[in-house]
Amino acid sequence: MSNEETSNSEIDPEESVNEGVAIEDTVDKDTTDEDTTDEVTEQGDSPVDAEADTPADDEAPIEEEVSIEVLQVKLADARGEVEAAEERALRITADLQNTRRRAEKDIANAHKYGIDKFVLELLPVIDGLERGLEAVSEEDEALKTAREGMLLTHKLLLDALSKFNVEAVYPMGEPFDPNFHEAVSMQPNPDAEPNSVLTVFQKGYTLSGRLVRPAMVVVAKG
Repeated sequence: MSNEETSNSEIDPEESVNEGVAIEDTVDKDTTDEDTTDEVTEQGDSPVDAEADTPADDEAPIEEEVSIEVLQVKLADARGEVEAAEERALRITADLQNTRRRAEKDIANAHKYGIDKFVLELLPVIDGLERGLEAVSEEDEALKTAREGMLLTHKLLLDALSKFNVEAVYPMGEPFDPNFHEAVSMQPNPDAEPNSVLTVFQKGYTLSGRLVRPAMVVVAKG
């Protein structure tokens, strides 16, 4: 009995070999099936990927068109900003030029009319000398020397003022000009032209053509 069990429990070498071959065939078959499945899957993915790529290619021109439109809008905005900046620059330049011209004019006026107040203060001195000369007779020998001194002083003052473009306004017999004359009164005179100056009570003066003091006159009534 023990010999039979021993003989039955022993494994036949040929059967073991056959079983090993069968297992390897099974493993190879499974591997082959898996490879085949992977290939099919990869082949099946290709059309899907191709279809997925197709819409992307179709959408690319749309995105490009949208980008061009956006760039055109931005370009228009940039041009508008440039034009606005140029306009501001022109205005600033014009303002600077006007400011410079005003400054130059003010400086020129300061040189020309800067002594107007000084001239105005000197005019009463000239008026006093002229009234003194009118009061002193040329025939009075006692005051002849004084008169000559007053005449010399009067001439020196007028010469000094003329160097600074100060000129007297004595419009005797001329038409009345309200820009340089101030009418004290009006008198009828058939021998004079209407609205002409009959008498000059006080001389006027100008500085570089600008009136410092108007002449006080009597005007003929028309």
